[in-house]
Amino acid sequence: MLVGMADFVVVQNQNAMLRTPPLGACLGISVYDPVAKVGGVLHSLLPDSGIDPARALSRPGMFLDSGLAALLLRAKQLGARLENLAVCVAGGARILDETSYFNIGHRNFEVLTGLLGELGLAPKAQEVGGLSNRSMQLNAATGEVRLKISGQAAMKVLCKPSTTI
Repeated sequence: MLVGMADFVVVQNQNAMLRTPPLGACLGISVYDPVAKVGGVLHSLLPDSGIDPARALSRPGMFLDSGLAALLLRAKQLGARLENLAVCVAGGARILDETSYFNIGHRNFEVLTGLLGELGLAPKAQEVGGLSNRSMQLNAATGEVRLKISGQAAMKVLCKPSTTI
C-alpha cells in the first residue's frame, strides 16, 4: 500500500506492506506497536503547519506537527499505546540543495525530534540527511522497516522492533 506525499496510513492488518515513494527532503516516519500489531507511516513534507493552518486541517500529513498528531491519534484508535511504539525515521536529504541554504530536510528532522521528545519518544532508528533519496517500507506483520536507497541495489533493514515491551 503506497503512502503518498503529504499523507499517512495506519493499519492493523498483518498482510499490509506500507511503502513511500522516494522521500528526498521529506520525512518518512513509521510507528509500530508490537503488542497491538498496529503500524503506520507518515510521509511529511514540511515542518510546521503554522504556515498554512487551513491546509493542515484538510491534509494534516503535509506538515510534521499536524501529521504526527494525526498518525498517533489513528494508531491509538486502533489500539496502539504510545509507550509501546517503535518509531523509525528516514529521509530529510538535501536533494537539489547541496549548499544547505534551505535545508528543509534538516529542519524537518529537528522539528520531529522536538515533537517526539515532548511525547517522551525518540526514534529507535533513523537514517536522515545526506544527498540520497530513500524509500521506506513497513511490514505491518513484523514492524520491520526497510529502506531502498538511491543507487543501491539491495534494501537495507533500518529497524526490527522487539516483540517484548
